[in-house]
Amino acid sequence: MKIERIELREIRLPLVAPFETSFGRTYERNIILLKVFSEGLHGWGECTVGEKPFYNHESTNICWTLIRDFAGPMVLGKEINSPEDVPQLTKQIRGNKMGRAAVECAIWDLAARQQGVPLWQLLGGTQETINCGVSLGLEDSDAAMLAKVEKEVSAGYQRIKIKIKPGRDVEMIRALRKEYPNIVMSVDANSAYTLADADLLKQLDEFNLLMIEQPLSYDDIIDHATLQPQLKTDICLDESILSVDDARKALQLGACRIINVKLGRVSGHTEARKIQAYCHERNIPVWCGGMLESGIGRAHNIHMSTLPGFTLPGDVSASKRYWTEDIITPPVEVTPQGTIPRPTGVGLGYEVNEKRIESLTVRTEVIK
Repeated sequence: MKIERIELREIRLPLVAPFETSFGRTYERNIILLKVFSEGLHGWGECTVGEKPFYNHESTNICWTLIRDFAGPMVLGKEINSPEDVPQLTKQIRGNKMGRAAVECAIWDLAARQQGVPLWQLLGGTQETINCGVSLGLEDSDAAMLAKVEKEVSAGYQRIKIKIKPGRDVEMIRALRKEYPNIVMSVDANSAYTLADADLLKQLDEFNLLMIEQPLSYDDIIDHATLQPQLKTDICLDESILSVDDARKALQLGACRIINVKLGRVSGHTEARKIQAYCHERNIPVWCGGMLESGIGRAHNIHMSTLPGFTLPGDVSASKRYWTEDIITPPVEVTPQGTIPRPTGVGLGYEVNEKRIESLTVRTEVIK
């Protein structure tokens, strides 16, 4: 295939409720969408970057420029035999994985549409349904957190993940565990602690958690390798894992026992599959993390989560948890058993609501 043009759009999509992590509180999302064209067909991608460079060094504005001026032009007019060729076409760009991932993911969707198959089939997915967890942002009180947990447990989610930060950690989790002693629960620190907090983090062992996600620095493996042997609870690395090489080093050092895979963070499906395969061969569980995606990014996550080894419930939850109206139809829904069936249609398997996207668009640009 040859990419003939790329349409870039930024949409502004208000959240149903604010979402708070150790980075701050988010009220709405500014999301970059890509539509790539070739031979009368098109594919969709979403840039899962945050509005500000807090999760990593990228941001909405940075990625817009990166895609428009570099990653987009690098794939235009090139002969692409497989979406796996795309990382080689953009390899001159150092870092900036979320911008590069958006381009690659759109081309994966396009390739699946050209072949007339669901994206999961092109990726090599085998699971007919994916297991769903939910990620809960912080609230100011334990009572408010309890109300959120009760709502999501009632909805059937298989795992409840609680964001934590200094001052909102051990006592809050103790209160939640008292009310819900048997649910599968994990915590996510988003790099809010240091090794000096090891004794505090050890206290989390009493709560029978599935994992503690990214407790230490976003770019660290060494300190996590020092912390993990001190904990009974498994550490899961997120921000620290940008490639299969990072996964290999982290596991060899004993820095973690679980790995979170995010398409944007690792530069797209090609690298995500390498991480999945490496971990699956070694019986290391992986799961799909979320970045408050709209329906296009959420659909890509669903397809990725059908790959072997994605055994733990991911952050792929229902559209209605985040948006009054998503940009795909039907919206992503979760069964009462806490699962999502894999899509059956070609490509992403969801219809993109372009009229809805148009109404949300705040800027657009065409690369050709």
